[in-house]
Amino acid sequence: MENFLTSDAIRTLFSQAMSSMYQQEVPQYGTLTQLVTAVNERTLEAQPALKNRLAAADELDRLSVERHGAIRVGTAEELSTLRQMFAVMGMEPVGYYDLSQAGVPVHSTAFRPVTDSALRRNPFRVFTSLLRLELIDDAALREKAAAILAARDIFTPGCRALIAQHQQQGGLNAADAALFVKEALETFRWHAHTTVDSVTYRALSQQHRLIADVVCFQGCHINHLTPRTLDIDRVQTLMPARGIDPKTLIEGPPRREVPILLRQTSFKALEEAVHFNDGTPGTHTARFGEIEQRGAALTPKGRTLYDRLLAEAGTGSDNQHHQQHLSAVFRDFPDDEDTLREQELAWFRYRLTAKGTQHPPQTGETLVQLLAEGRVLAEPIVYEDFLPVSAAGIFQSNLGDETHARSAGNASRADFEAALGAAVQDEMALYQQMQQRSLARCGIRKGA
Repeated sequence: MENFLTSDAIRTLFSQAMSSMYQQEVPQYGTLTQLVTAVNERTLEAQPALKNRLAAADELDRLSVERHGAIRVGTAEELSTLRQMFAVMGMEPVGYYDLSQAGVPVHSTAFRPVTDSALRRNPFRVFTSLLRLELIDDAALREKAAAILAARDIFTPGCRALIAQHQQQGGLNAADAALFVKEALETFRWHAHTTVDSVTYRALSQQHRLIADVVCFQGCHINHLTPRTLDIDRVQTLMPARGIDPKTLIEGPPRREVPILLRQTSFKALEEAVHFNDGTPGTHTARFGEIEQRGAALTPKGRTLYDRLLAEAGTGSDNQHHQQHLSAVFRDFPDDEDTLREQELAWFRYRLTAKGTQHPPQTGETLVQLLAEGRVLAEPIVYEDFLPVSAAGIFQSNLGDETHARSAGNASRADFEAALGAAVQDEMALYQQMQQRSLARCGIRKGA
């Protein structure tokens, strides 16, 4: 048997190559990562307790490598092949997101690692959206878009061959893995030459800017990469001084003592020169840089409360007032770990302390008792997924469509999974399993 590279190692090679390519293509992304690194270092210096906690939870090392990207594809075949490509890197489809509810004609999933060990090594994620051609009103334009997409192949022959080789052999050796990364990267590279004429581009763009972005190019260019920060408010404030123009609002929950879910902001998309195949020069706006701050994963009960409060808060016109209003509305959401745990609003990972290792849990002892005695420690599980309202807000602000009409939503998970060629995993079940595994490692029975 050959000496295969682990999927974690291939994922790390790929994420590093993707980051390097995007930094060359979009220099402001490099500036952004430098800013995030500086803010993270300052935050850890100012909060030694946070630094110690991240180190103890084995999460400090992953902070600097952590990225998520976003891509958009046009056909079921493209989505299905991407699923097989990401499987080589140990990334599986998790969650279904209907963005049509916010006027964006796509539905999505996130390809990401799902095991505790893989997430610790490199939690690289790619938010992947499938264009919904059925939401294009103009039938003739819809057919034209489908024909354009059918004529392209976003994967190199080498990439397809290596995916097949991985499936047949059950892995790739170091040389083949390096070649796979090189070939796979081509799918996400920027192409300044479109596959359509200027008239077709304008017609698709008038339907929705995102439709033109998906249909009119040779590949599914990466449209943003996202480093993780420990203080998104600080990054948002400092971006203009670095020559970066941030979007107006930070998406997601307000600043809290115990961060929850996901907060996101971005710099506005660049206007880039493109060449249409009728020889006409033009511009296209799609690629940007994003920053995220991740908090605790919420249980279904916690998520219901979050969604209700977010809907109640609405959207502000400037970030300062929006955040103040959000904070006021979210006073109804408990902001300490004990209450979040006791009310079962967030998922937790449990581990034995030194005292707990010396005096392991015994039959009949409750989790409450073990926590009170300092023999077991509870830490919120990091949210590894995305928020459809926030994703749509980021997309809209970078497509020039902030006033695009919102529909009631047109979710079709069954159609998406048929295109994907597999079921998407339930993120809530994954978090529940993480929590349960941690209790089992401590020797604590379920329900104790």
